[in-house]
Amino acid sequence: MATQSEHPPTTLGEIGPVQILTVAFDGNHFKGEILPELERLKQLGVIRIIDLLFVRKDSMGGVATLTATDLDWEEAADFGAMIGGLVGWGVAGAEGAQIGWMAGAAESAKSGPALDEDDQFALVQAIPNNSSAAIALIEHVWAKPLRAAIKRADGVEIANNWLRVEDLIRIGLSAARPAEGTPPDAEA
Repeated sequence: MATQSEHPPTTLGEIGPVQILTVAFDGNHFKGEILPELERLKQLGVIRIIDLLFVRKDSMGGVATLTATDLDWEEAADFGAMIGGLVGWGVAGAEGAQIGWMAGAAESAKSGPALDEDDQFALVQAIPNNSSAAIALIEHVWAKPLRAAIKRADGVEIANNWLRVEDLIRIGLSAARPAEGTPPDAEA
């Protein structure tokens, strides 16, 4: 087992935070806005698509899929190796990292960076006819310099969460409800 002083291996370099975004669309009413927006963000150097899986079902259940990545073959193998190495590190320390590194590289070389046929099958099964869904692994490239600065300052990330509109609404709803056990007169 690894000791706390050992660090897991990363040789892909510093990658930005990776977001797993899953989106569903009812009715397949596309206006051609999403892919151009992703392309615009990529051109600005804000994001990079590590893997994208899009599945569309027509009204009869016929399926069409689209996959995309911004990684070349070597980058995809490196990404898979890094993921496998980190998972292996968690399982069995440095020895597990070596095994995971090789397995991750081999799997990525075979099926792509991250999303595979099993993910495609699961997504197809999860959506009804006349709808679509997408899973995207998006690297937030803009955060790489910030992460590097934090690392140079010996900083350690404690948490990394996304604040969503729904979270703020939930907070507001919770605040609007009287606390349990509060007498009705105390609410005014």
